[in-house]
Amino acid sequence: MEFQSIDELDSALREADYLPDRGLSTALYLALALSKPVLLEGEAGVGKTEAAKALASVLDARLIRLQCYEGLDVAHAVYEWNYPRQLLHIRAAQEGTLREEDLFGPEYLIRRPLLEAIDSDEPVVLLIDEIDRADEEFEAFLLEVLSDFQITIPELGTIAARRRPAVILTSNRTRELHDALKRRALFHWIGHPSIDREIAIVRLRVPGVPERLASEAAAFVRELRGLDLAKPPGVAETIDWAMALNALGRKEIDAEVVQQTLGSVLKYREDVDAVQDETLSRLVEAARAAAATG
Repeated sequence: MEFQSIDELDSALREADYLPDRGLSTALYLALALSKPVLLEGEAGVGKTEAAKALASVLDARLIRLQCYEGLDVAHAVYEWNYPRQLLHIRAAQEGTLREEDLFGPEYLIRRPLLEAIDSDEPVVLLIDEIDRADEEFEAFLLEVLSDFQITIPELGTIAARRRPAVILTSNRTRELHDALKRRALFHWIGHPSIDREIAIVRLRVPGVPERLASEAAAFVRELRGLDLAKPPGVAETIDWAMALNALGRKEIDAEVVQQTLGSVLKYREDVDAVQDETLSRLVEAARAAAATG
């Protein structure tokens, strides 16, 4: 599916239950129009991964996700040879007619996310998630893929994309990425949303949530972000917490229920300990007041 304007893409994303700001809609539209990757940076939980899922949905494309981590290598990201199958083939060919090159055909190739995306005939959104967690060596390897949309396999040659995938890279900025990688992609920073947009996101993602509860939950999380926490909560935590409160049948928050459900929004013991007693009561009152006047 092709979009003729930013507004058209923006509307489609909203219909897919994703509420982008104008800057993100523009970045995604240009990425599609120019066939360029887009790098989405921001704090954890602000919707970077969800943007890729929503884009795949509106494009009616297959989402292929490569989750990055320290030590990620070609065998896990691109391809590896099916050695057990090759060994069985050797044992089956006892008459000695087997040639070495027969062992390195496509039928013995185990395709990992990058090769699967490059060598696909169908529409694909390739999500390279948390690229900042991968080693710099793997980041350098990506340059060939993102520059020419091709992968070289020594035994088979170069496999070029028959249909370029839409590529989204995400980063929580745990380390700086190389300029060479950044030059190959468009860039957009996703920050925490405004209070009004966060309320709208909660109401969209938590069907049936009372309006007051959505407003108070979003306002409370916004108050939390103003504290000196090890891990400030993102929109994902706001949604999870609103789901928990809604499941408990709550229509508004109070100090007691916040205390009981704080583990849905804060994930570090030090942060939970920092939001107790007077601090918790103050934040609850501030959130209730903000929701009442909002």
